[in-house]
Amino acid sequence: MKRPKRTGWRRVIPTWRMVLGTFVIGVLLLIGLFFLGYSMVKIPAANTFATKQSNVYLYADGSQLARDGDVNRENVDLSQVSVDAQHAVLAAEDRDFYTESAVDPKAMLRAAWNTATGKGTQSGSTITQQYVKNYYLAQEQTVTRKVKEFFISVKLDRSESKAQILEGYLNTSYFGRNAYGIQAAAQAYYGMDAIDLDPARAAYLAALVNAPSEYDVVAHPENKAAAVARWNYVLDGMVKKGWLSESKRAAMQFPMPKQQTVSTGMSGQRGYIVNAVNDYLIKNKIVDSDALEAGGYRITTTLQKSRQDAFVKAVDDKLMSKLSKNNKVDNYVRAGGASVDPKTGKVVAMYGGIDYVKQYTNGATRGDFQVGSTFKPFVFASAVDNGSTTQSGQTITPNTYYDGTDKRTVQGWPGGSYAPENEDGKSYGQITVRKATDLSVNSVYAQMAVDVGPSKVKQTAVDLGIPADTKDLQPYPSIALGTATASVLDMAEAYATLANHGKHGTYTMVDKVTRDGTQEIKLPEATTKQAVSRQAADTTTSILQSVVDNGTATAAQAAGRPAAGKTGTAEEDTAAWFAGYTPDLSTVVSVMGQDPVTAAHKSLYGALGLQRINGGGAPTEIWAQYTKDALKGTTASDFDLDLQAGAETVAPPTQGTATPGTGGQDNGGTTGGNQDNGGTTDGGQDNGGTTDGSTTAGTTDGGTTGGSTTDGSTTSGTTTSGTDSGTTTSGTDSGTSTGTTNGGTDTGTTAGNGDAGTTTGTTAGDGGGFGFVQ
Repeated sequence: MKRPKRTGWRRVIPTWRMVLGTFVIGVLLLIGLFFLGYSMVKIPAANTFATKQSNVYLYADGSQLARDGDVNRENVDLSQVSVDAQHAVLAAEDRDFYTESAVDPKAMLRAAWNTATGKGTQSGSTITQQYVKNYYLAQEQTVTRKVKEFFISVKLDRSESKAQILEGYLNTSYFGRNAYGIQAAAQAYYGMDAIDLDPARAAYLAALVNAPSEYDVVAHPENKAAAVARWNYVLDGMVKKGWLSESKRAAMQFPMPKQQTVSTGMSGQRGYIVNAVNDYLIKNKIVDSDALEAGGYRITTTLQKSRQDAFVKAVDDKLMSKLSKNNKVDNYVRAGGASVDPKTGKVVAMYGGIDYVKQYTNGATRGDFQVGSTFKPFVFASAVDNGSTTQSGQTITPNTYYDGTDKRTVQGWPGGSYAPENEDGKSYGQITVRKATDLSVNSVYAQMAVDVGPSKVKQTAVDLGIPADTKDLQPYPSIALGTATASVLDMAEAYATLANHGKHGTYTMVDKVTRDGTQEIKLPEATTKQAVSRQAADTTTSILQSVVDNGTATAAQAAGRPAAGKTGTAEEDTAAWFAGYTPDLSTVVSVMGQDPVTAAHKSLYGALGLQRINGGGAPTEIWAQYTKDALKGTTASDFDLDLQAGAETVAPPTQGTATPGTGGQDNGGTTGGNQDNGGTTDGGQDNGGTTDGSTTAGTTDGGTTGGSTTDGSTTSGTTTSGTDSGTTTSGTDSGTSTGTTNGGTDTGTTAGNGDAGTTTGTTAGDGGGFGFVQ
């Protein structure tokens, strides 16, 4: 019987026969493609990785700095690898290795799609696939390579046993420290053979496969938490698979690896620089870690040999030569330094430590020591940039008076009481921001951070060049005291931004990269942005010049150049800093304390035979010698500053001693004590700022003032029992009260609003004077 013709919308809908036919054809096509690929793709010979090339590193002038390429690898049979180590690697990378197929099609398709569509690269998921990539193929992440990886893995799984594949994987995996294979890794990190690895040490080595550079807790102590988390993941996997008992797991402590032992080819500063350059290339996605490990790159750095040598000599002369083996604390001393050209952002010199072979951790790039008071300039820069005011509404300038009393509780912070201690517990009374910077007064800067807003302070620091993810860079009042653990290089970049009038260009360590002698690798384009206003940066520079001229960093004057800078000391004296710059060079030096065995931070009390090491000591002396030598033969230039209004005037550093009376002043203008309708005066500074100086009806019950007043319009009050010791040019004092003084600070002025006359005291800026209440 003839079927009726399909009409209407049914004509566009395929029949079940068409659907079934299409499905069958599709399946047959996939099977055909599989067998075609299987027959066409052969298992190739091992790649030439065993004879990989070196990478060559050059100074900016083209002279050779270092050469790597001595591959540290020793192949071993699977029987020479402890069962615990085998299980640890499986727990980390492929827990179902012995029961699964050679490939994971779902993961392969997902990885291929993400790679093809630019959504990020994905690695083959099984150990078999990873082994194929390491041993037979190149490291590029492409669809073609993944297709080859798929078919080779399938074939390999049929031709080799699981044990052979695992053995090959363990011998070709990279564990960091230039160690290829489990045997080299066991020696590099623990000085033992792979057969002797226990579960704890094996788990750490297995964790390294995931991120070999980042998880080296000796080279990157700041990443220890992440490394320990990965270590725990591996051990938990071993327990879950029944390879480790829960009781043994619970008793395990993290096995700290030993310091790295490296070839003399990386001795001196070379190893520090090579690692820092490699980190820079990888972080900025110029070259990935796999390609870099394969070698063949010629890398011209921004480092200048003469300045590099000058930095090493300065540290040796001012610090290392003064250490004594007989002084236990001297054994803790470490140093780090970095120097940046403010105009270009180029790193021109770096000091990582006494010798890479002896001290593996780079003192210039490590980020685990508090920066201390070197952070305070960022608070002031933020205040000027944001037009911030004190709690009483006065604009924050170098001449703003703050209460420098030791352990003074900050005002206006809703997050709980905070009362920082000044160094040596010293109180300063009413003190200008400029002088508080000279003397590094904690109580002033903690209050200023609140006045500005800790979140704004943090953002300014980030804009200047401090990484946003810096540990302990938190929006609290304590941010002003430098609790953050930025690296020396980070700080040099941030200070270079201040030196460059607030313009920030991300630092660079590389001028040129080529591969195989011809292929030039594209570098990121240099970008510059105005991180803070020029006035904010330049006004900050002006108060930092005062630190060098009159404050804690007078040793920097030995550089023989106009200089600005700030000293700093970490909590418990575990680190001492000096961050400073001339118009042409920004350099930061830190002296740190670390136990050479446990890597724990150590106080430097007693180092160099001194009671304590301050930032104004060895760090500043190193900075001065280096800067003088680094700029030798160049013309000394002055700072070209565009200052905040009023900042060109230098107010008296402190206000005169007085009985409780009236408040501080800003920009040299005087303000009066804030009185309340015949009641008591609020006496002096209010919440870290200055008072508004208004008065209302009342009389002053005795006492004299030390200066004359002008613009003397009287108020409803009269002056009793006391006379003006100066000459009055026009009228009487601008307002009095019958109230008595009540507390307040011991400094301040008594003149009402508009006191512009001369006084018997010291002139305080534009048209203002000090008056004393008795």
